[in-house]
Amino acid sequence: MTSAQRDFLPGRSARAAAQRAVELLEVLLAPEPLVADIQAVLEAHGETDVLLRPADVTSLQEAASELCEVFAARDAAKAAEVLNRLLARYAHPPRLTDHGSGFGWHLHVDAADDGPWGAWLVTSSALALAVLLADRQAAPGGLCAASGCGKPFAHLGGGSPRRYCSTRCATRERVAAHRRKLS
Repeated sequence: MTSAQRDFLPGRSARAAAQRAVELLEVLLAPEPLVADIQAVLEAHGETDVLLRPADVTSLQEAASELCEVFAARDAAKAAEVLNRLLARYAHPPRLTDHGSGFGWHLHVDAADDGPWGAWLVTSSALALAVLLADRQAAPGGLCAASGCGKPFAHLGGGSPRRYCSTRCATRERVAAHRRKLS
């Protein structure tokens, strides 16, 4: 895999990078994440030819736990506090690179082009989530409010803030509330 594939590229919006983070967190926070599932998410987001070792999976799981704090933030101020802490810990001074590979100039905030996967996940995701927070002036995502779910989701569109990770969870909660009213 080329290091340019792991970057926050100009053609890759903050929204796409945030959605990639959400999908990775969903897989990585599972009790026993499968390498094939992690690779499938990475490939779905343009990260081709990924070969993850057990140490890479461990690094990604640790990063996912840290990123979950952003989604658990109750408001923009708390999310900004967590993002600032993650960026201070993991990110390095921004630099432009083109890797000499035809991908074009793009921003890097990670330490090395081929650094650890966990550091990549934190830096690229934190950068994307910070852009969403700055653009919307609101927390960039949340954890699903549905009973027994708790999956992370990103606020990617306009309109009211979301409370659920999916239409399915929202519908299930509405039906349960309606049934409680009837009984």
